[in-house]
Amino acid sequence: MSVTLTDQDKITLRTAAYGAVSLLAAAGATGSPHKVATQGSIALASATGLVGHVLADKSTGMDLSGKSVAELADRVLPALTASVHLLKRQGPAEADNFRSTVLVAVEAAARAQKGEPGPTMADMARKITEALDAA
Repeated sequence: MSVTLTDQDKITLRTAAYGAVSLLAAAGATGSPHKVATQGSIALASATGLVGHVLADKSTGMDLSGKSVAELADRVLPALTASVHLLKRQGPAEADNFRSTVLVAVEAAARAQKGEPGPTMADMARKITEALDAA
C-alpha cells in the first residue's frame, strides 16, 4: 500500500510532532526549555521511513505561535489525533511509526529535565499520549 500525502497533510504531521515537543518545552519551563526542545527535536529528526522524510523536510507552513500553552495545545493536540487518523487510513504501519516517533521524542524531551519531570510536564506528556491514542 502506497501512502500519498498532500502538502497540507505534511504540515499537519510536522505541526503535531514538533508541536508536541514545543508543548513539553513550555510545560517544563522551570528547567531548560531550550534543552527540552533540542532533545525532542533530535529524536524527531532521527525518525525513519515516510514519517522521517516528512519530519526532516522544511517546516514551512507550521503555525506553532500562541500567547499561551493553552493556545498551542489547542492547535497541537487535535493535530496529533488528525495525523494518526490520516496515516491509519493510508498505511497503518506509518501510523504506528508516527505514534512511536512522537512518544520517543516526548521521552527524550522529558529526560532533558534535571531530575524527574515536574507535574506540569508529566501532565502534558499524558495529554500528548491521549491525543495520539484518541485516533
